[in-house]
Amino acid sequence: MGEQLIISVGREFGSGGHVIAEALAERFGLPLYDHNLLDEIAEGKNVDGQSLKVYDEKHKIKLFSRKVRGHSTSMEDHVADMQFEYLQKLAGEGKSFVVVGRCAETKLKSFPGLVSIFVLGDEECKTKRVMERYHLGREAARQKMKKADWYRKRYHNYHCAGKWGDSRNYDFSINSSRLGIEKTIDFLEEYIKERQTS
Repeated sequence: MGEQLIISVGREFGSGGHVIAEALAERFGLPLYDHNLLDEIAEGKNVDGQSLKVYDEKHKIKLFSRKVRGHSTSMEDHVADMQFEYLQKLAGEGKSFVVVGRCAETKLKSFPGLVSIFVLGDEECKTKRVMERYHLGREAARQKMKKADWYRKRYHNYHCAGKWGDSRNYDFSINSSRLGIEKTIDFLEEYIKERQTS
């Protein structure tokens, strides 16, 4: 597989995918990119990172955007493209890193060092995790999960040909409810190590 290692983690809301990505970044000694990616981009462009985060992983609103000479006027599109280009630049420089979401399994698929993972979970396990983390009742937690996944799916499917969560678009899809978060991390660590030696 070579020396470069890029771990892409897609995830259902409440599956623990972000926690898993953080742990994998720590175990492999790699930087983690999620919403903090915009801070780095903003610094390079001398703009406020918070102003970009408003549009992070959001699908454009067609009513307020249009194409002018083939270019979109949508801030959502601009922010997405900036992130895709930045990740491709890092990968092109041979950097290794972990990235959460941001269509990385598709946008970086030409790099042989990419290991793409999708983390899903059982509805009940995800609901309990969201209830605990956000101090919500059961119905509010379910609604939060449904809304978050709807936005992720809409964003992903707008920017990619492959569908969000479709196992054919990832190297590995795993249900974190089966082993629990810690054992899922252990399992994925071993899988990635095997990939590195293949």
